[in-house]
Amino acid sequence: MPIILVTNDDGVRAPGLLALKQALTSIADVMVLAPEGNWSASGHNKTMHKPLRIHEVTLADGSLAHSSSGSPTDCVALALGGALGVTPDLVVAGVNTGLNIGVDVTYSGTVACAMEATVKGVPGIAVSAVKPGRTELDYAELQRLAAGVASRIAVAVLERGLPSKTLLNVNVPAVTQENLRGVRVTRIGSRHYSADELVVRKDPHGQPYYWLGGSGPIDRPDDGTDLGAVHNGYVSVTPVSLDMTDHAFLKELSAWKLTL
Repeated sequence: MPIILVTNDDGVRAPGLLALKQALTSIADVMVLAPEGNWSASGHNKTMHKPLRIHEVTLADGSLAHSSSGSPTDCVALALGGALGVTPDLVVAGVNTGLNIGVDVTYSGTVACAMEATVKGVPGIAVSAVKPGRTELDYAELQRLAAGVASRIAVAVLERGLPSKTLLNVNVPAVTQENLRGVRVTRIGSRHYSADELVVRKDPHGQPYYWLGGSGPIDRPDDGTDLGAVHNGYVSVTPVSLDMTDHAFLKELSAWKLTL
């Protein structure tokens, strides 16, 4: 059987990771290496200035897993470097607590896991679902739905592979299995945050400190986008390329005739 690494950015004891691990066990030998704690919105963070440690942990179902003192990206790099004694054929990250759509793909530690796999030449899939509190559905049921979706996509990736420098970003809508409308292959949509996400306060000494992320996202659920698909009850599957070159702008930028 193929070997799949399951990881995340919510921490090794996150219920979404366990749901994903259990769903993938039917199609592969599954190894788990995830951060000790929560690394949400950490992006493609890699530890270069200190050593990393790996510890055995027992998940809620009694199965063995491993945690790392490093970031989500570190977990993938450690596993692909052979730290657990075997090398995975596929990396699946999730199920993330919260959608990773629009510009959020640049912040996401979950997407960064798939990105690190892709950098190392191994297919990577990032899987996310809506946060609890933003749906009236049973959250454990939604995680199992997302994990099942991930399993079916993983089978396709193991059979067909992915292009070089390309990962898959999967987002699952807040619906029941019966109301899931299908799958849409999408592009990244338009999501931004208002300026009031910066909250300024003062400590007991009168010095200012700051909280980021105070505002919710402003989305445009256009047809053909990840936002539009999820908004309309479809699973969104977006191919994301490591080549971030703006090819459409290359010719115009060359016409600037930049000189020193």
